Amino acid sequence: MKTHTDSSQPFRPGTSGTATDAADPADRDDHTQIIEAAGDRVRRRQLKDLPGWLLSSALFAVLLGIWETAVRVAGVSPIIVPPPSEVFTALWDGILDGQLAFHTWVTLQEIIGGFLLAVAFALATALLVTQWKVAEKAVLPLVVVVQTVPKVAMAPMLLIWFGFGMTSKTLTTALIAFFPLLINAILGLNSAGSDEQNMLRSFGASRWQVLRRLRIPAALPHVIAGLDSAAVLSVLGAIVAEFVGAQAGLGYVIQASNTQLDTASMFAVLVILSVIGLCLHFLITGVGKKIAFWSHDDDVRIKDV
Repeated sequence: MKTHTDSSQPFRPGTSGTATDAADPADRDDHTQIIEAAGDRVRRRQLKDLPGWLLSSALFAVLLGIWETAVRVAGVSPIIVPPPSEVFTALWDGILDGQLAFHTWVTLQEIIGGFLLAVAFALATALLVTQWKVAEKAVLPLVVVVQTVPKVAMAPMLLIWFGFGMTSKTLTTALIAFFPLLINAILGLNSAGSDEQNMLRSFGASRWQVLRRLRIPAALPHVIAGLDSAAVLSVLGAIVAEFVGAQAGLGYVIQASNTQLDTASMFAVLVILSVIGLCLHFLITGVGKKIAFWSHDDDVRIKDV
């Protein structure tokens, strides 16, 4: 007598299963894809969590490797594009013999002097034009006229008036760094709400108290952004001034290296200028985060005009 087996009975261990009881290959593929997708998300999250300086350093190292390989493989003349190894050799040799250190110190004095001069005049002008309407009408048009004149065209005149010394270089640097900081300072001082100012005045606050307790704190994030922009432009201003006429400085080294077709030394100077600019940027932003700790970097846009 034949025994009928009900196919609707659940599968139990130890019993013989049918082909339909085995795991579906499509389900296994879906599970594998889900696991792989989860792993990809974890790897992307880990990469995203890496510090920015590490990612930038890794990208910089990769670009240097590509640069070195491309120049070596293509056989490009070092007069046209030197490999990074030769650039760093020229940089190291210049540091050891003291020449680059001397010229760097000269340019650094011009940068710092011009930057401080620009800060003093820009902040004073911003306070003047935001506190008195008459000053705004009288001073701002003159400032705009000066800004429209190319600074490269003004540098030779400053050289004639003040000579080849530090004064002409400092003034050229200050002129280039002045306007972006001024615009940021004016925008910051005017960013305080009129309702807040009227409320302080209703409590008997004077113009100076409104400025000190409301308008200056409101302007700090904008001023710090302007300082960052002015510091970077100060590096540019010092080099422009040295190109026009100088007997020392990194701009002078670039011109002398250009005459001798020493491209590696020119690139070495660019490395030094980049380091100076980065140091000034991180210094100002670091101090700014301590002073204007309530602000966010994304809330302020640098007005570089």
